[in-house]
Amino acid sequence: MNHAMRTKSPPRKFKPFQKKIEALEKQSPRFKRVFTEYETMSEELWNLEHTDVTNIPDDFLDAIKLQTEYLKEEIDDWLLEDNVQ
Repeated sequence: MNHAMRTKSPPRKFKPFQKKIEALEKQSPRFKRVFTEYETMSEELWNLEHTDVTNIPDDFLDAIKLQTEYLKEEIDDWLLEDNVQ
């Protein structure tokens, strides 16, 4: 599947902001990159936490969680700004 062609709704946490997210993605390549990275990492984290594999080191999972949290905070900051037409 071509990732550029697919449209998918934002993670549940950001559903109320879907229109603002779409506008920000058009206005800011940085926001689009951060949001895409957040979606990817969130999905990967969910997959890691719900897999039967037990040999995933805790520090690896903690690092993914921390990075995902940083990205979420950056997205929150963007969403709280009133810079979207």
